[in-house]
Amino acid sequence: MNVTAVYPGTFDPITHGHTDIVERAARLFDRVILAIAASPAKQPAFDLARREALAGEVLAHLPNVEVCSFDGLLVEFVRRRGAQVILRGLRAVSDFEYEFQLAGMNRHLAGEIETLFLTPAEQYAYVSSSLVREVAALGGDISPFVHEKVVAALKARLG
Repeated sequence: MNVTAVYPGTFDPITHGHTDIVERAARLFDRVILAIAASPAKQPAFDLARREALAGEVLAHLPNVEVCSFDGLLVEFVRRRGAQVILRGLRAVSDFEYEFQLAGMNRHLAGEIETLFLTPAEQYAYVSSSLVREVAALGGDISPFVHEKVVAALKARLG
């Protein structure tokens, strides 16, 4: 059976926690799509094209992973791509309530699509994109949390 999973998010920037989830998903599924949400309301540090390019560079070593962007309802994107699974990352218990609500709504909108949760490796459980952006903006070392290309891109972006 050919199973495709979609891992959605803003990935602004993509962190080692995200990469860890994608690498493990790539072993579980025939195809994994990292779906980068436009999310203009979140005022991302990088525009959509830059987030897509960075994620593509970071994940280039995974032949069954595709990086692309989307706008609109996630379940409609998943249907258009012929995927059967939505992957969601859970870092902490605090993520669970929101993710549980999303999974319930997605099940209501598209009952044929399953939502599965993966947790990142323990060393990345406290890392979030927003925290990485904040540390970078304050001049802190973010190299333990993101790929070297993301470090360079954030340094260039923040001056």
